[in-house]
Amino acid sequence: MEEDDIFDTDELSMDEDKSSYIEDTSEDELSSDPATGTIVGFVANKYSKADKARYSDEQRWIKSYQNYRGIYGPDVQFTSTEKSRVFVKVTKTKVLAAYGQIVDVLFGSHKFPISINPTKLPDGVAEAVHFETNPQIKEATSQGLTPDDTKLQPGETIIDLRERLGGLRNKLEPVLDDLREGEGQTPSQPSYHPAMVAAKKMEKKIHDQLDESNASKQLRNTAFETALFGTGIMKGPFALDKEYPNWDDQGNYSPMYKTIPQTSSVSIWNFYPDPDANNMDEAEYVIERHKMSRSQMRSLKNRPFFRSNSIDTAIEIGESYSKEWWEQVMEDADQETKAERYNVLEFWGYVDTDILKDHDVEIPKELKDQDQVSVNIWICNGQVLRLVMNPFNPAILPYYAVPYEINPYSFFGVGLAENMDDTQTLMNGFMRMSVDNAALSGNLLIEVDETNLAPGQDLTMYPGKVLRRMGGAPGQAIFGTKFPNVSNENMQMFDKARVLADESTGFPSFAHGQTGIQGVGRTASGISMLMSAANGSIRTVVKNIDDYLLSPLAKSFFSFNMQFDFDPDIKGDLEVKAEGTNSLMANEVRSQRLMQFLGVVQNPALAPFAKMDYIIREIANSMDLDPDKVANSMTDAAIQAEILKKFQAENPPPPQAAPPQQGAPAGAQAQDTQGSGGGQIGTGSVPTPGEPGFTANTGQGQG
Repeated sequence: MEEDDIFDTDELSMDEDKSSYIEDTSEDELSSDPATGTIVGFVANKYSKADKARYSDEQRWIKSYQNYRGIYGPDVQFTSTEKSRVFVKVTKTKVLAAYGQIVDVLFGSHKFPISINPTKLPDGVAEAVHFETNPQIKEATSQGLTPDDTKLQPGETIIDLRERLGGLRNKLEPVLDDLREGEGQTPSQPSYHPAMVAAKKMEKKIHDQLDESNASKQLRNTAFETALFGTGIMKGPFALDKEYPNWDDQGNYSPMYKTIPQTSSVSIWNFYPDPDANNMDEAEYVIERHKMSRSQMRSLKNRPFFRSNSIDTAIEIGESYSKEWWEQVMEDADQETKAERYNVLEFWGYVDTDILKDHDVEIPKELKDQDQVSVNIWICNGQVLRLVMNPFNPAILPYYAVPYEINPYSFFGVGLAENMDDTQTLMNGFMRMSVDNAALSGNLLIEVDETNLAPGQDLTMYPGKVLRRMGGAPGQAIFGTKFPNVSNENMQMFDKARVLADESTGFPSFAHGQTGIQGVGRTASGISMLMSAANGSIRTVVKNIDDYLLSPLAKSFFSFNMQFDFDPDIKGDLEVKAEGTNSLMANEVRSQRLMQFLGVVQNPALAPFAKMDYIIREIANSMDLDPDKVANSMTDAAIQAEILKKFQAENPPPPQAAPPQQGAPAGAQAQDTQGSGGGQIGTGSVPTPGEPGFTANTGQGQG
């Protein structure tokens, strides 16, 4: 980016007065709330319908959970001869491996995997502007020699262009009269990109909001349930007041509060979608089930549009949370059906306008002619805790369901644990058979002929045991029979079932640390090819996360900021892009390819065709460096070059040695540090014995 000051964030502004909601009951009406009957019945009916519709899915999830935990369900019956109850938790290994690989892909760039960029042809904000810095060219263009591609748009004035400068209005104000649309064509025409500036400021604002709401942790929780149960749910954005710890000079705690958009992970067990929908785009409503304590109930009073007196009434009625059947199965050794909690239902969806009119809910003028409107309703113990018009415009349901493997005829997807349910059962069976057989074959079957033994003896067997025989009784009294060992055959079947598990899940064992790989996997290039092939299934999962979760979530944050944040610098024709799949290529490989391309464009004939600023930024990204901190844009690079030129002009290099003086010997220099007078012949060294010119007496010829 060209600018350093474009990322100054402004306080989020929520105009709550424009929202329509039902008023709270008065204190003398705590036992009678006339605005509840039809609404509570409406939400309860929708919840009951959704609860019954997902019963078969709950059974699938329980089976997946039991395989993950290594617990046998009631459908597994052991015979009296089966002694082993071993459970081989291969499902857990594969689920955790898939979850870890998904997280590594999503957070390979060390940031939340979304980005904001201008559209191909942005409207409302200029894609690029430039101005001329050369006085001579500026004078020539002022005389009518301006090229056609630097003129304003038809019918546009300088004032209109100023409105399309976005966050660069103040910076370019001094040269506003010289601005022209489009990229600069010469080195003397620096270019600025208002659309990109607005996009990156919006991107930084959304990333800051996601970091404030701990969205990375929520996304990891969602990814885990996606791999285990086949579907992951996230919710957001919704406005909450976040507390920031602060202490004054005297040490008194005085926290600061700021309204920010937040997101959260929703457990699949508490999510009840429209049973007639196959995805969130088709859903008419969704219901989230909350399990709240008294303190959590009271904290709802601090959130906007919640009815304090209705909350107090619901609390006085008492805890009403009843555990579902799956909760009792998942809670080990817990047979209690009640919990000291409150059952709160949160409804998002469409309600007929007649129902709202009957309860004195003011419907906005633009929606009065509609047959139904989108609302958010909270109910507990027969009380309406909150009823407010859906604040998002356009109306959306702020839930996002991502499938691990798409089931086109069901809302919920298929998870890794469900895909290997049969092979997990086979592995458990063969392992139990192998263990039982090993235990049986490891001991002798003892046969005793009591007619040959003296009566009244203890027949317990142990080493050194002495048994008395009957006198004169012929034949052997004790026989030992060894049971045949077939454990190897059972383990071969176990290994075959494990191979089938790799096939059914698309996640091979070597991808999560299996040792003893033979053949091509013993070389570095071979294991690289195998891992690349194994990433095929993860690519599909990450693409689902991009399409069903990251992209709609980022668009919702984008719309939220465009609707409630009045910062004009982030307005523009922008598009949201999910970048989960960008991390599928290893940074080392990507960096190597970028460096190879950089070497290609070093050719002077190809250099004009390369966008060097983009290449440098991508190389920085592949090295996990922040390109905004380590790389300059083309404009900044030109400014940096001019600064270096000025620095070199003010600090010239030291002068070179002076030429030989007139009349001096050939080769002589003004400063002769060698002592040779500038001659080419050196002083040489003293000859050693045996060399020509050595004159010392060597002693030869003496008698």
